[in-house]
Amino acid sequence: MKIISVVGARPNFMKVAPLHRAFLACPPIESKIVHTGQHYDACMSDVFFNQLDLPPPDYYLGIRSGTQTAQIADIMLRFEQVLTAERPDWVLVVGDVTSTLACALVANKMGIPLAHVEAGLRSGDRQMPEETNRIVTDHLANLLFVTEQAGIDNLRREGIANEKIRFVGNVMIDSLMYYQPQATALNVPGKLGLAAGSYALITMHRPANVDHLEGLANIIQIVQDMAQRKTVVFLLHPRTRASLVRVDLLDQLMAMPNVQLLEPQGYLECLNLLEHAALVITDSGGIQEETTYLQVPCLTFRDTTERPVTITLGTNQLISDLNPVTLLRAVDKILSGQVKPGQIPPLWDGQAAERIATIFLNTESTE
Repeated sequence: MKIISVVGARPNFMKVAPLHRAFLACPPIESKIVHTGQHYDACMSDVFFNQLDLPPPDYYLGIRSGTQTAQIADIMLRFEQVLTAERPDWVLVVGDVTSTLACALVANKMGIPLAHVEAGLRSGDRQMPEETNRIVTDHLANLLFVTEQAGIDNLRREGIANEKIRFVGNVMIDSLMYYQPQATALNVPGKLGLAAGSYALITMHRPANVDHLEGLANIIQIVQDMAQRKTVVFLLHPRTRASLVRVDLLDQLMAMPNVQLLEPQGYLECLNLLEHAALVITDSGGIQEETTYLQVPCLTFRDTTERPVTITLGTNQLISDLNPVTLLRAVDKILSGQVKPGQIPPLWDGQAAERIATIFLNTESTE
């Protein structure tokens, strides 16, 4: 059985790494990796391959920045060539990025069975490009691997057949558990002169938050207010940096006392910073899951989340807008000990990839 797994953007790498490892442990499965190049610079791509022990991709499509429509078209044309040459038994896509949708469409058009990891997640916000990617990919997929009960509920509500749905757990947590000892050994906080629990970690990158002056001004105010309570470690995404430069706010941020600005970090460094933070402020999807597993309080600047288990069981709270007053109220509750205890969701146990490999083998044996 030949399975081609697609990676495109940074979050995909942590999801495909445990899957590739599980496939290699099952000799009937031949695992190949296609990197579309959606994230293509060294700090957003190469370091992740190196740290996660992923082999060089079997195919690199070399997609570059552009409109989403242009990226989708380029990926489809180039991925079609790969599938024509390889004729795999399965195409496996993960998450909800542009590459996920584009490659799902090609597999469907070519009649190649499609599997989607992290299926069924829904934010309810159709203005998010990721939401469209999730919905379309799920309705094209032949196997849908789900991380939480809400995903099953969403798929059933949309009419997806039960026999296509598999509740397997979370491959992101597979990676976290597997690499956590290596991450801890790095002692990134110590190298920054920070004790565990002495800092707040901030990551911001979503266009709705960082592509306009009002949002950026609020982020500056939030960082300034936070720095009066804890040291702030701000992981500066390239998109956020470019926006701050465009409106001439980067120098102001750099000059703030008790603030450490860091360039994008490798996966292990990010994980090490997450596990020792007093709290995390973010607009990321994956970080909501990682902080839930690590039981670190997380404040997410989103109106909705496609990962509701991080709220119902985990440590995540939504902040509906970039309002510094609202955020500081939530921060002060956390720092004063008024924080909800988190639980680790069902099947977030480091074995999701092995379950997926077993399902593929059983699917093969019954066809």
